[in-house]
Amino acid sequence: MHILLVADGRSPITRSWTRSLLEGGLRVTLCSTFPCAPLEGIESLHILPVAFAGMAGSQAANTSAAPAPRRGMVARFRPLFLSARYWLGPLSLRSFAVPFRNLVEAVQPDLVHALRIPFEGMLAAFTPPQVPLAVSIWGNDLTLHARGSRWMEAATRRTLRRADALAADAARDLRLAPAWGFDPQKPTLLVPGNGGIDLAEIQALRGQPRLHIDAIPAGVPLVVNPRGFRPGSLRSDVFFQSIPLVLQHEPAAHFLCPSMAGQPEAIEWVERLKIGQQVHLLPTLPQTQLWEIFLRAEVFVSPSVHDGTPNSLLEAMACGCLPVVGDIESMREWITPGVNGLLADAANPQALAEAIAMGLENAGLRASAAERNRQIIESRADCRQNRTQVVEFYNSLLR
Repeated sequence: MHILLVADGRSPITRSWTRSLLEGGLRVTLCSTFPCAPLEGIESLHILPVAFAGMAGSQAANTSAAPAPRRGMVARFRPLFLSARYWLGPLSLRSFAVPFRNLVEAVQPDLVHALRIPFEGMLAAFTPPQVPLAVSIWGNDLTLHARGSRWMEAATRRTLRRADALAADAARDLRLAPAWGFDPQKPTLLVPGNGGIDLAEIQALRGQPRLHIDAIPAGVPLVVNPRGFRPGSLRSDVFFQSIPLVLQHEPAAHFLCPSMAGQPEAIEWVERLKIGQQVHLLPTLPQTQLWEIFLRAEVFVSPSVHDGTPNSLLEAMACGCLPVVGDIESMREWITPGVNGLLADAANPQALAEAIAMGLENAGLRASAAERNRQIIESRADCRQNRTQVVEFYNSLLR
């Protein structure tokens, strides 16, 4: 089976999904909406930079080769760029319709799969009708981005009407999709956006020397927030405001923030709150280094107000790191408060701080949650089990 993936080729999620398909014996051609390095094992790589891709914020952008001044400008004005992209991005799509159809004609895939709606699914909606189209919903595609402008709404509806099958990382989105034009009689799939977690790979890291970060004393409690800055989705401002409140309970705690190094907003909050001694703004880390932090940290924080199922949440759960996440529907699909994690109002610094402090103080909860979360990942997010479901999903679409 030959799959044409339409995705952000820089994204770790895209790379994980692609690797899973290749390991399942499928052929993959990638159409990336951002310039990226080729992925090992794929048939070919094609770049179609839709919707002013260079304006978009992304965790992957922190690892790009873009000049530092431009990255800094994008970081500082990210909300403005996002708003502009909501209005102008959908209007730019038609200029890519013919190049995309020509690509499909040249590649001759068995099916096309777009790994999120904006703007990859919106581009893939130009797939010729005789070629099956699967679309994935990521996180905020329906709850946030689709409402960004009337053009985003129209393009989202057009994408879901065209889709022959739908995958999502949250049951909430499969429930919402029919109201946006998706035919509920068509095939659907509920799996993590990156294809799942390799527990054996994580287990192999246990007992190895852990990542060393200067200025962090040995044995101190660690809190990790790896989500970076995602305007409209995460309340990073509330996370930083909660830190002095947490330190009132746990003065020795340190806070690790991957994907925030050099971010003007993060630097401003750290300086304003005078918490630089215990907050560490880190660059975007390779996957194994992030897992090493999860294995060492006591608490994982995701201050979500809009979200699907973050892959970092599943990775933290697999590593035994206690999740403290926003109290929203998609998080409640994974977290039972006081059993395998904690939910908090991510718009309230005091509420978030109390949940983080509770996680740091309650070793019994952390231990029982770690065991429960390992079982959850085994049953619902194992990469090999999910790969089987994905292949069957594709086969059902071809049938």
